[in-house]
Amino acid sequence: MTIIDTPPQHSRAFWVVADCWNVVRRGLTHYQRQPVNIAWQLGFPILSVLLYGYVFGSAMVVPGGGDYQDFLMPGMFAMTMAFGFINTATLVVYDATNGVIDRFRSMPMAPCAVVSGRGVTDLLVACAELTILMLTALAIGWRPEGGILSALVSFALLLWLRFALIWVGVWLGLLVPNPEAAGGLFAVAFPLTMISSIFAAPQLMPTWLGTIAAWNPISSTVAATRELFGSPEGSGDTWIEQHAILMAVIWPLVITAIFLPLAVRRFQRLSR
Repeated sequence: MTIIDTPPQHSRAFWVVADCWNVVRRGLTHYQRQPVNIAWQLGFPILSVLLYGYVFGSAMVVPGGGDYQDFLMPGMFAMTMAFGFINTATLVVYDATNGVIDRFRSMPMAPCAVVSGRGVTDLLVACAELTILMLTALAIGWRPEGGILSALVSFALLLWLRFALIWVGVWLGLLVPNPEAAGGLFAVAFPLTMISSIFAAPQLMPTWLGTIAAWNPISSTVAATRELFGSPEGSGDTWIEQHAILMAVIWPLVITAIFLPLAVRRFQRLSR
C-alpha cells in the first residue's frame, strides 16, 4: 500500500494572513513595475513645498514668531498622507471596474483579504512616500528639533492618519462608478486640506473659518507633529488646539471606526 501524505492543515487565521499578503504582493509589484506612480503622488507636495515655502513664505506670518518653512513642513507631511486616499480610491475603483475584485471573490480566499490587503499595501507605500518627503525636507534645510523619539512618534501619528483615511478611500472607491469619477475626489481633498492648519494658523483666519480649521482632523495631526518636531506651532487657545497630540490619536480612531465597517459592508454587497 502506498501512503499518501495529506497536506498540512492550517488554521483560518493563517489563510487570512496568507491571502492578505498575496494581495499586498500584487499591489507592491505594480508599484515596482510602475515607479512613476509614487513619483506622481510625491510631485504635488514637493511642488507645494517650493511654492509656499519659497514663493509665498516671505509674506507668511507664524503666530508667535518662527521660520515659516519650519512651520510648513509638518503640514506638508500631513497633506501627503491626506491626499493618499484619492490614490486608494482610484486603485480600488480600477480593480472593481476591470473585474479584478470579482475574480478575487470567485476564488477560495478570505473575504476580508482584498480590503485588508489594499490597506496594508497603501500603508507601506505611505511609509516610502513619507520617508522620501522627509529626506527632501532635510535637503532644503528643515531640521526636526524635538529629538529622535519625538520624530518617530510624529512619523507614527502621520501613518496613523493615513491608515484611517485608507478606509475612506476604499469605501469611496467601491462607490464611484469609474476611475475618472475617482479623480474628481480631488475636489473633496483640496478644501479638506486647505481649510486646516497646514498652511496657516487657524487664528489668522476669520473666526468661523478658523473654528472649522481647528476642528479639522488633519489640523490635529499637523499641530501634534509640529509640537513633536519642535517646529513653530502657531497654536491658539482653544481646547482642540491645546490637546493636539490626544486628538491626533482620537480622530483617526473615530474615522477608522466609521469607515472600516462601511468599506467591508460595501465590499460584501458587491455582485459576484
